[in-house]
Amino acid sequence: MTQFLPPNLLALFAPRDPIPFLPQLVKLPHEKHHNQPYSGIAPFIRHFEDPRDAPPPTRAETREERLERKRREKIERRQAVVETELKLWDPHNDPNAQGDAFKTLFVARVNYDTTESKLRREFEVYGPIKRIYIVYNKRTGKPRGYAFIEYEHERDMHSAYKHADGKKIDGRRVLVDVERGRTVKGWRPRRLGGGLGGTRRGGADVNIKHSGRDDASRYDDRPLGGWVFVLHL
Repeated sequence: MTQFLPPNLLALFAPRDPIPFLPQLVKLPHEKHHNQPYSGIAPFIRHFEDPRDAPPPTRAETREERLERKRREKIERRQAVVETELKLWDPHNDPNAQGDAFKTLFVARVNYDTTESKLRREFEVYGPIKRIYIVYNKRTGKPRGYAFIEYEHERDMHSAYKHADGKKIDGRRVLVDVERGRTVKGWRPRRLGGGLGGTRRGGADVNIKHSGRDDASRYDDRPLGGWVFVLHL
């Protein structure tokens, strides 16, 4: 049957080469005499450098320290960017900030699918609207989730400010506020370290939602929501 096997399989059954014969050793390795006896490292100490001349040991950075360092560097970079943008930020000369600031309503948390006509229908119940400006991302062209609504009369803006906060539009409850950039002294947007802060107070056991627009402790002793009202009395 082996004559039918291919050569590569026949090579597996070929005998190995015979083991070569080696003469017997006169002495085993441990029986040989060494001309240089074994010694310790004491004779070689003088070849080592003086410990006083050695550089100080370097301490390796731990993972926690590296993460903390990167976090600090990120905060510092962000602060530098904020300081630069603050010098350039001037809401009174913003070409996009048109119309009367005291008649303008700020609407946040707007559904990305909400259209201008939808906003007009929802907010026209408080009075005639002069202009609606939905803010879009300059790079992607997508809405950023907030808009500015300018009313014909200031009293209508006050009415919307009072009654429209928390109104549900296209499945999302919007936050309504005055336009603080041109009406509140010292106001800064959230991207520049300002804003109204978080929108939730308390821990998991409390979990109280709030709009944040009436929290005046971060700026001055006057209620920010009523600042515009006092100005026109």
